[in-house]
Amino acid sequence: MSAHGHIARRRGWCPGVRRPMATGDGLLVRLHPFGGRLTAGQARLIAEAARQYGNGHLDITARGNLQIRGVSDDTYPDLLALVDREGLVEPEGEGPNRLTVLSPLAGLDPRDCCDTLALAQAIENAAHAIEGLPAKFFVAVDGGGSMPLDAIGADLHLVATGEDAAMAFGVPSSNGLHGIGAASLARAPEAVHMILSGFAAMRRTGRTETRRLRDLQPDLLRELAERAALEPCPAPRRRPMAPRAGAMPLEDGQAVLLALPFGRCSTGQLDHAAAWSERFGTGEIRLSFTRGVMLPGIAGHHVSSLIDEAGRTGFITDPSDPRLSLLACPGKPDCAGAMTPAPADALRIAKACTGLLAQGASLHVSGCPKGCAHPGKADLTLVGRGDGRYDVVPNGSSRDAASLHLSVDDLMTRLLPLKTLDDLRRAFPGSPR
Repeated sequence: MSAHGHIARRRGWCPGVRRPMATGDGLLVRLHPFGGRLTAGQARLIAEAARQYGNGHLDITARGNLQIRGVSDDTYPDLLALVDREGLVEPEGEGPNRLTVLSPLAGLDPRDCCDTLALAQAIENAAHAIEGLPAKFFVAVDGGGSMPLDAIGADLHLVATGEDAAMAFGVPSSNGLHGIGAASLARAPEAVHMILSGFAAMRRTGRTETRRLRDLQPDLLRELAERAALEPCPAPRRRPMAPRAGAMPLEDGQAVLLALPFGRCSTGQLDHAAAWSERFGTGEIRLSFTRGVMLPGIAGHHVSSLIDEAGRTGFITDPSDPRLSLLACPGKPDCAGAMTPAPADALRIAKACTGLLAQGASLHVSGCPKGCAHPGKADLTLVGRGDGRYDVVPNGSSRDAASLHLSVDDLMTRLLPLKTLDDLRRAFPGSPR
């Protein structure tokens, strides 16, 4: 079978290296490095691969993965061989390419209550052989520190409570994370295995057809929590949203998070990040679920030089930059499933609400209902329609019901006079059902 024939059968799956996806600008190859960690050498290799075998466009995803776009049927085998030699190809199988997602500060955050890298690896080891988990399934492992994973949209969330080394277990709900119990840090991998294997068994035996644990019926969810012997647990403390750009203190130096508009990264930017990681830091790059890159271990006296150079090469370095409140997927024509040119429309719409974005209002523009760029809620979510208009979801996600259907021009007309978040809520009334 040709590479294209192999790929065509998998359209709509969660793509990987072995399982790329045919989309609007060619084949999309997604790498899933554990913990989002790359060496400077690996980053340079990926940048060169994107130039040689793709169209030079890279995306950092909302799970901290890295996509090479525009790969052709002819160049795919050589790309596969190259990244396989570097150990960047996911394991064989039809399940999740990588089961766990972490903060880019994992193992470095002085505020974390546990070693999330070690815990995530233990979960991967315990659960990787479970058959029947959907490819998009994933577990958020949150140490309770500076970068909460609450809005990442995982099927199962583990959050360190800081009390007796306990890990709270939760699933997403319309009101944030819904707690289902807790386990000790030592028992957490086993408890995750029990929940995931039980969910896979429910799917195999026909007790549920849902593909995501977060959508499971409440009685079946309670059954899984009991199966894992979870203990009662108070809800984890609320924390501010994760920063999307700027410097963050570590016990040894600082970490600098460099944001990218819509997660789109050029090969030149990735090359620059590799060079900065060696010149200023530890030679490591971490991909962030905020759709940016983090460079850890930066000495304080190098931070301003790094931020200055990064700003000149197109990275967003100011945590108050209004563009950080703007979220969009690749859109049409890059994505075959998109019905609207989401990034271009997002930039047009943003011109009508710059003041709101500067105040922190979040605007998510999605080319289709999948909502790949942002699985959680936004103050205003716009979902592309086949007629070129957008379904409007106030204070909701792309999966929620729309209250209006408007063109880009109509949206801009409504947004232009708005000054505050209260104005926004009055202009777009209604809530998702």
